[in-house]
Amino acid sequence: MDFKPVVEAFEQMEQTSSRLALTEFLVALLKKTPPVMIDKVTYLIQGKLYPDYEGIELGVAEKMVIRAIASSSGKDQPQIERIYQKTGDLGDAAGEAMKPKGQSTLFSEPMTVERVYSTFDRVARTAGSGSQETKLRLISSLLNDATVAEGRYIIKFVMGQLRLGIADYTVLDALAVAFTGDKANRQVLENAYNVSSDLGTVAKLVATKGLEAVRSIKITLFKPIRPMLAERITTSEEALERMEGKAAVEYKLDGERVQLHKGKNTVELFSRRLEKITSHYPDLEGAVKSIESEVILEGEVVAINSQTGEYLPFQELMHRRRKYGVEEAMENYPVAMNFFDVLYVDGKSKMELTYMERRKLLKKIIAGVKNDKVRLIEQTIATKPEEIDRFMAAAIENGCEGVMIKQMSSSYRAGARGYAWVKLKREYSNDLADTLDLVIVGALHGRGRRAGKYGALLLAAYDQKADMFQSVTKVGTGFTDVHLEQFYKELEQHVINRRHPRVETGMDMDAWFEPKMVIEVIASEITLSPSHAAALNALRPGYGLALRFPKFTGKIRDDKKPEDATSTEEIVTMYKRQLKVAGPSRTGAEEEG
Repeated sequence: MDFKPVVEAFEQMEQTSSRLALTEFLVALLKKTPPVMIDKVTYLIQGKLYPDYEGIELGVAEKMVIRAIASSSGKDQPQIERIYQKTGDLGDAAGEAMKPKGQSTLFSEPMTVERVYSTFDRVARTAGSGSQETKLRLISSLLNDATVAEGRYIIKFVMGQLRLGIADYTVLDALAVAFTGDKANRQVLENAYNVSSDLGTVAKLVATKGLEAVRSIKITLFKPIRPMLAERITTSEEALERMEGKAAVEYKLDGERVQLHKGKNTVELFSRRLEKITSHYPDLEGAVKSIESEVILEGEVVAINSQTGEYLPFQELMHRRRKYGVEEAMENYPVAMNFFDVLYVDGKSKMELTYMERRKLLKKIIAGVKNDKVRLIEQTIATKPEEIDRFMAAAIENGCEGVMIKQMSSSYRAGARGYAWVKLKREYSNDLADTLDLVIVGALHGRGRRAGKYGALLLAAYDQKADMFQSVTKVGTGFTDVHLEQFYKELEQHVINRRHPRVETGMDMDAWFEPKMVIEVIASEITLSPSHAAALNALRPGYGLALRFPKFTGKIRDDKKPEDATSTEEIVTMYKRQLKVAGPSRTGAEEEG
């Protein structure tokens, strides 16, 4: 397949912020794609070569890409660096540098999707002595034969900066329309994606074998399942109303949610983002090997005090995220795995079982593990609000965030968020305080002590129905100097020239970012706002919702994807509950977000 239609589609998508238009461009591209290539084109659209759980990345440094652009364009590296400084994007810099080149030469090798993909694959798998020079040659070989537009997107892909403004939901919509003729069939595709976490495979099956083949996709060992998610509530009374008077209540730990896959001789750990993190926790890998069955379990990894066994804050766990000094980190920052669900045992899915049936099975599995690093999460059954309150007080005393309250008859719904599971956190019990996980989408330049850094960050909630990130606050407090330096460095790789097409806001910013980074904030209340887009027009024409007196809690949610951020629906629910307690909220004239 010629690479040109892919590039043309990317150019069209880059120029629009309309989800409908994005879907139409994707449908047109998918229909042009030979069925045998659908999986590879789907991965390229996602900006990856394989599903996240494969852990295969290109691993190409910025300096090497600059060398490759210089080699292909005939310009020297300082020239490329100056163009890069002007454009702020290496892909755009490549396009600018290659302009005099025009089209590829008469003797160039054809630029096909197969060639581009296989070259990227070789780059990703090249390792060891001399690997950097080999990667340089491979990238240069593509640029030498590429047109200006092709070269631009080749480099954008290499740098992880495609910025097409699309999410998995949009791709699923496009696949449903392109290969079934009905967008409503997206649900079948989404169900398969939720249990396989592999959009390329789903795409290829629907393109080559149809919907029935997609329905046949089942839970499989070492392919992580998209996690079931919880809604939030503010009182134990409301929780019991949701659960029809009786519920299972668990500790809500301040750690990292992990999915364990254990085969006969292999153990893999996957993060909430479905990335392999086994190397972060080699001590846990050894601790679970005594589990006799082949299983998929869900749990929470938490840092612990080695002297007392008490739980420690989430920040302590981040010391385990390293490539080097792992043995030292294991010694200095011990952890425990606290299991709360079982999804698969010896070749059979257990997701259709009720929560209590799964809990009973999980208890049996964990009973055979004689290791103090492996635990069953604390649980009680409650029928009265005061029982939940007492259990929550104990959870907080033991270093937890709060409690999870679960419907005892509920099945496990992969990738779904609903009231079968709800969370009641310590902050939610206070009418004047709450915590939210929000996505950084923009920033204002700092002044005075913050000169040369960002003075305030624009944060957004996620609207799943619109597949958009809608601004809800600016936050400029709670940051230490270390935080400010860290944010500036990490956000630099996500800087874009204009507001991202999946971001909605009425605010003007000095800098815009791809919606990638999630942080936790606390606020005093939620107000109506004429400037922010979260839940715009849902409560009053011309008004969205915003946070009043927001403050960064110090927690960067590396474990969450942008789409896992606090939803606009949650914020609307929180606002309405707040009204019942405090009366009408302030108008946008007093809004501090």
